[in-house]
Amino acid sequence: MPIEQGDRVRLDYVGRFEDGTVFATSRPAVATEHDLLPPEEGDPTPLSFTVGAAEVIDGLESAVIGMKVGAEATVRVPPEEAYGEHDPDRVREYDPEAFEAMVGEPPEIGTHVEAKNDLHGDVTAVTDESVQVDFNHELAGRTLRFDIEVLDVESARGKKGL
Repeated sequence: MPIEQGDRVRLDYVGRFEDGTVFATSRPAVATEHDLLPPEEGDPTPLSFTVGAAEVIDGLESAVIGMKVGAEATVRVPPEEAYGEHDPDRVREYDPEAFEAMVGEPPEIGTHVEAKNDLHGDVTAVTDESVQVDFNHELAGRTLRFDIEVLDVESARGKKGL
């Protein structure tokens, strides 16, 4: 049965940037090859989501509609169907002392911060006068390419995928 809205889908994937650099995967061998396994975590697992429930990016969700178990595809997802365009208004500057008082540690490039309004950001620049924090998603503004394989489908119509 072809995948439809409401179906629960499980798939293997390899996510790449347009230059071919792998940024995420559910395949352990690919994760090992591209050094994507943090030492404290186990092997990556397949991605599971319900089509239409906004659990994954739009471009990936729409790509699986009509596919069947065992089907494979390469999907190109532009920023507007992924994490949006990079928004310069989401890059903020703070006084270094104020930053340290808010975060509880000195500013350092790469430091991940979480604001009280649940925004997450990363320190991207530090000078004597300012600390720059980018609250855009790390993949904002990027076109992504996914190699996907449908492993399983639980149909919203009550049948397991065939």
